[in-house]
Amino acid sequence: MNKQATFTRFDECTKQDIDAVIESYNAFAKGLPARVLDHLRLLDGDFGGFNVDRLQHCLQTATRAHYDGKDEEYVVCALLHDIGDTLGTYNHGAVAAAILKPFVSKANHWMLEQHPVFQGFYYFEHIGEDKNARDKLKNSPHYDHALEFIDKYDMPSFDHDYQAMTLAEFEPMVNRVLSR
Repeated sequence: MNKQATFTRFDECTKQDIDAVIESYNAFAKGLPARVLDHLRLLDGDFGGFNVDRLQHCLQTATRAHYDGKDEEYVVCALLHDIGDTLGTYNHGAVAAAILKPFVSKANHWMLEQHPVFQGFYYFEHIGEDKNARDKLKNSPHYDHALEFIDKYDMPSFDHDYQAMTLAEFEPMVNRVLSR
């Protein structure tokens, strides 16, 4: 068993306690890529009314970005952009952005966080929402970055005939990006 802190209130902690916590934290942090990939696998078989399951959608999105020559960080963002669907159903973009924030650029973080409102351009009018809601974000320096992500990679990735790369092919990329 690893060393453990002995305090019962944080205001009683010692240097030795914090050393024990940090040692455990560092070991746990190394497992983040595997935990993220395990969580992504929860999207397998979850169609949510779409003609492809959510995992296939994520794989298609990442494959398109990869084949288009996007860098590894961007491809991992594309792969994980909908990982929040299971726990953050009403705010899934913010969940993905929170997971990836320590590892990605400000532009990619913003893209992840805002992608649902950009995607809404294609369906908000059908649910009584403003399809142009993304226009309120036009002053962001990352607006065009998010727009490209949606139009080139996310929006067209509901094609049951598209041959996406496998999750195993993306695993090394996820490991590298989430191990920075």
